[in-house]
Amino acid sequence: MSDAVPHPDPKPEPPEAPDINACCASGCDPCIFDLHDMAMDEYRQALRAWQARQDAANASQQRTD
Repeated sequence: MSDAVPHPDPKPEPPEAPDINACCASGCDPCIFDLHDMAMDEYRQALRAWQARQDAANASQQRTD
């Protein structure tokens, strides 16, 4: 068992890509690949926001050192 404290602002994880064979090829709207694209857009936005928070925290830390 680990006693590690979880990071208070963990880095976002990308969504798992659907298996290429998971598409039924029936023209679903939205297709599983469309849903993955939307999830990737949300992930990229969350990652940019997370990186900005990390950069701000690092800059703040450097000013106090």
